[in-house]
Amino acid sequence: MKKVFFSLLALIAVLFSGETAQAQQFKVGVFDLDLMVQAMPGYREVDSLLNIYNTDSLGAEYEIYQSEYKRLDSTYKVDSALVAAGKKSKALLDYTDGERRKMAMNLVYWQQIAQQKSDNKKGQLAQPLYEIVAAAYKKVLDARKYTLILKPQTYELGFAIDNIFISVAKELKLTDLPQQLIYMGDDPDAAKAPPAKAPAAGAAKPKTN
Repeated sequence: MKKVFFSLLALIAVLFSGETAQAQQFKVGVFDLDLMVQAMPGYREVDSLLNIYNTDSLGAEYEIYQSEYKRLDSTYKVDSALVAAGKKSKALLDYTDGERRKMAMNLVYWQQIAQQKSDNKKGQLAQPLYEIVAAAYKKVLDARKYTLILKPQTYELGFAIDNIFISVAKELKLTDLPQQLIYMGDDPDAAKAPPAKAPAAGAAKPKTN
């Protein structure tokens, strides 16, 4: 899949290179907002608070579901005998059974429920960091006018691509980035070697053996 995408990307680049000098330069960059947020110094606190939430809040909620299911199941069994003896309403038994089933479903699908709650909490805790990174990212895009932004792992290694992580880090005054982000592509601000000039007409040709 990557090879197909790379081929399409190369074709687009060729088409753009055939445009007139006035046409917009084809510029490709790599960036991922989530990865950049996770590289922020303040994300350590988010991670720490999220771990506390997962252990304390979600752990306590799971215990409540377990306790409530056991209580409802016990009540249902007692009430079933009472209904059979004509000493309790069937409607009340059905209500208890419905609540018991709800608790059972919460326990069965707890992993999915807990993951959703954890993701929501993470988004809430990290929101200020997302806003800061998004603002810096927008400034970089406004200044550099990229034609296409790719996410990591969507292009072939060795493909010439601007590492927007580096530009955003500079905009945020960050002094360092994780190694895996540094090697995503080329530093857009790095000095590029000038293209080799063709030899002047009439110049001596290099000697050959």
